[in-house]
Amino acid sequence: MQRKKVKLQYFTDVLCIWAYVAQIRVEELQKNFKDKIEVEYHFSSLFGDVFTKIELGWADRGGYEGFSKHVHHAASSFAHMEIHPDVWTLCRPKTSATAHLFINAAQILPSVTYLEVEMLIQNIRTAFFKEAKDISDVAVLMDIAKELSLDSGAIWDSYISGEAFAKYSRDNELYHRLSLKGSPTYYLNEGRQLLYGNVGYKLLEANVNELLKEPKMQASWC
Repeated sequence: MQRKKVKLQYFTDVLCIWAYVAQIRVEELQKNFKDKIEVEYHFSSLFGDVFTKIELGWADRGGYEGFSKHVHHAASSFAHMEIHPDVWTLCRPKTSATAHLFINAAQILPSVTYLEVEMLIQNIRTAFFKEAKDISDVAVLMDIAKELSLDSGAIWDSYISGEAFAKYSRDNELYHRLSLKGSPTYYLNEGRQLLYGNVGYKLLEANVNELLKEPKMQASWC
């Protein structure tokens, strides 16, 4: 007996290089499994306070310059990655929270489709890593929404109404309640299958296939 659909709860931070690397793998999962997988997007606050994380946390490793070198080195192993030279040197977003709240504001709007939310997430990541735009600036996020022909006015109303903050709080509470470690995290089968970090596509595919083949009432061996 096969399950009709596998639910993947996907936790990322839009400023995380490994989440940017992983984006193509999630897209490949969706393309190959189509209606057999449901990806539910959540956000963590790994870069909630960039000053503390990089300026202080990387002080003995070169600060922003050192972190920029780390990001470029991490991306160099992947042919599909393109990182702007100004990322974390000249372009230094203060927080990922602004972007997460903006995405949350879009997620809760009935007028914004699931695919449009996915495009918004992808374009926000691309705006930072590929184009070196400060995605902690709401004006930048509004421009991205307009470029996608989204109802930026409705997103803004959702953003300032408090609804997006509530969604943001739920995401953070869920992240901590599940005792997750970072970005990206793939949470499957009620936590029985938990993958974290730079996980290759074949491993993701194997976990989804295992769940699709799993007999009812039997715990996954994967």
